[in-house]
Amino acid sequence: MRLSIELYRAARIAFCVLAGATCFTFARSAVAQEAFVHGLWVWKTPTLLDLPARGEALRDFCRSQQINEVYLSFSSQNGGAAEEVEIGKLIVLLHRSHIRVEALLSSADADQPGKHRDKLLAHVSEVLAFNRQHQHDRFDGIHLDVEPQQRQENKGPGNLGFLPDLLDTYRAVRVLAEQNQMTVNADIPNKFLKGDLNQRQALLSSLPRLMLMLYELSSPGDGESTAAQADKLRQAGEKFLNMAYQGLNGTQLARMSIGLRTPDYEGQLPSMLRVVQDTLSGNPHYLGWAWHSYNDAPQAAR
Repeated sequence: MRLSIELYRAARIAFCVLAGATCFTFARSAVAQEAFVHGLWVWKTPTLLDLPARGEALRDFCRSQQINEVYLSFSSQNGGAAEEVEIGKLIVLLHRSHIRVEALLSSADADQPGKHRDKLLAHVSEVLAFNRQHQHDRFDGIHLDVEPQQRQENKGPGNLGFLPDLLDTYRAVRVLAEQNQMTVNADIPNKFLKGDLNQRQALLSSLPRLMLMLYELSSPGDGESTAAQADKLRQAGEKFLNMAYQGLNGTQLARMSIGLRTPDYEGQLPSMLRVVQDTLSGNPHYLGWAWHSYNDAPQAAR
């Protein structure tokens, strides 16, 4: 009898240890899953504000697509105080569904010191002023869409002469944002990852988060099957993420999300975003994916 009791106790202890380990592993996995960003660009934000139901439509779209981060285009100069109130209401609506909101600021010239960079920094200051006036419906971060590569003088492979100035712009925005407890994220093309070791080190040290725009790998009319498009996306995702960090040192390097756009995949885009997640989720540098853009989605602004 005593032996049976001891065996029973030993079995109970072993079961509890195993159950605890299983729960810990599940919890750790769940936390890791929650840590991935699922983002969404929203351009022309005022079009979402002219009818009350459009804010709810955006929130519902985010819920249906497991989106937990939204990039709202923002300029306080366009709509004045009334529009700011509506943006605040939209932020509250999204926050209640545990969706982060970043102020989306765009420019083709803000890498350049002087009036162009100053203009962008003035927009950042507008966001900070908005946050001071809306303590309970504030933006969580700044999202930069600065595209010097679009200017004619910066076209062509290997042409990254603008990069030092661009990184100075990133750093200037980061200083302002972090002083106000905000994050900074920036969209980049794969061209930026083709620089040399020092250029990539500087890029990935400039901000805590970057968004690689992985565009034009496929198109709806290219004749390839969905499976072939997915395979191409897997290969490109692994290639560019590995290229970005190859040979780099330091623990303060940016983590990277992958952005895909609706015109490349149309109705297959949600499944392609899952391909990105499944392919790269084991990479420690991978931050998540993002959808460009809500304005292209069938449900947008309806």
